[in-house]
Amino acid sequence: MLRILIADDHDLARAGLRGLLASEPTIAIVGEALDGRHALALCAECQPDLVLLDVRMPQMDGLAATRAIKAAYPQVRVLIVTLHASLEYLVEAIKAGAAGYVLKEASRAELIEAINQVNRGDTFLNQGLMVQALQRLANEPPGARAMPGVALTPRERDVLRLLVEGRTNRQIGQHLAISPGTVKIHVEHIIAKLGVSDRTQAAVRAIELRLL
Repeated sequence: MLRILIADDHDLARAGLRGLLASEPTIAIVGEALDGRHALALCAECQPDLVLLDVRMPQMDGLAATRAIKAAYPQVRVLIVTLHASLEYLVEAIKAGAAGYVLKEASRAELIEAINQVNRGDTFLNQGLMVQALQRLANEPPGARAMPGVALTPRERDVLRLLVEGRTNRQIGQHLAISPGTVKIHVEHIIAKLGVSDRTQAAVRAIELRLL
């Protein structure tokens, strides 16, 4: 059972998300938060696997909440669910550690797919928007923290390059003619070598360090 926490300052938005997910037999809504600070507190109480976060909320917005949740509970995945089709928000969400970014206009099927994909450890982002976001990151000054000891194998670099493009493990496997399970192992090695908690942060760190 996938344990989900919903965070949105609008009652109707929370009710809408709850209604969309109510009939899913593998999903349990374990809590609802009114803002980012409340969501952070409920993570300790409800122990969710995944948090659905709005971007614009009082007290602590979704981006600040994502950073705080990932710092305190790195195993918890965050999926941004928002009205704002903003490249700026998307870039900041990726940098904060969000594993996905979904618009509230998405269909129920798209939301369920986003949840399932993020739960599998993949990133759920529109590929075109993902490429734009990562290109934006690539144009920023290199990160201050250098990691000269990072040594990726040629195959890991191939996987990382496709990961940065927003490909899923299945898509990477098809492109490289290897199994999704083998891709998953490579991704785990990449995440460990880069010292990050998930594949989205691996993409961000790879670009910050100019590894590709």
